Formats: sequence, structure tokens, C-alpha cells
Amino acid sequence: QLQLVESGGGLVQPGGSLRLSCAVSGFTLDRYAIGWFRQAPGKEREGVSCISSGSRRNYADSVKGRFTISVDNAKNTVYLQMNSLKTEDTAVYYCGAGPRCTYSSGAVIFLRDYWGQGTQVTVSS
Repeated sequence: QLQLVESGGGLVQPGGSLRLSCAVSGFTLDRYAIGWFRQAPGKEREGVSCISSGSRRNYADSVKGRFTISVDNAKNTVYLQMNSLKTEDTAVYYCGAGPRCTYSSGAVIFLRDYWGQGTQVTVSS
């Protein structure tokens, strides 16, 4: 059974850091493109960062230079290190897996078939 479980969200002040984790079971990380997307209140879901099946890392322009995606294949876990957080990063963050992950015109295009329940990130003073 495919399962993705996110953790690590919370409340942080602007300029602070958080590290999100996504524990994956039921498949190995090299089988799909895998990454993160988020949804803020009243907004559409948007791709944040993902790793394609060819191991290329993609980032939305809004997070480039601040967020870093990584994987631990031994633990079958995906991470999102988020630094210099801004209030506009406030959202529910989801981990996902799917057939394709690309970057186009400043955005991450992440076609996902599976995702977790999400973890809330709130950036506020």
C-alpha cells in the first residue's frame, strides 16, 4: 500500500527555519518523481519543489535559494529544508509522488498521483 506521511510543520517567526519530512512506504523513491506542493488559504495548490526521475531538482522561483529538497534513500524519506521563511510561505504542505516533475516559467509543474495528508506551516510574528 502506497503511503506518504508528512511531519515537521509548525509555527515559526519570519526569518526562521523548518525542516519537513515525508516518510514513504509501498514504493522506493527512485520509482516516481517526488516532491512538495502547498496550498495557502483561498489559493490554488502550487508546486514548491520536486525531484524528477532523472534526479533533477526543481524549485519554484518563490522559494529558490531558501528551500532545499533532499532524499535519504536508506530511510525512504524526502525532506524539505525551509530557511528565511516569509509570511507568504504559510500554507499546508503536502508531499507527493507521480510521473512527472518539471520547471517552467518560474513554476514547478508536478504531476502527482499520490500525496499525504499534509502538514501546516505558519509563519507569523
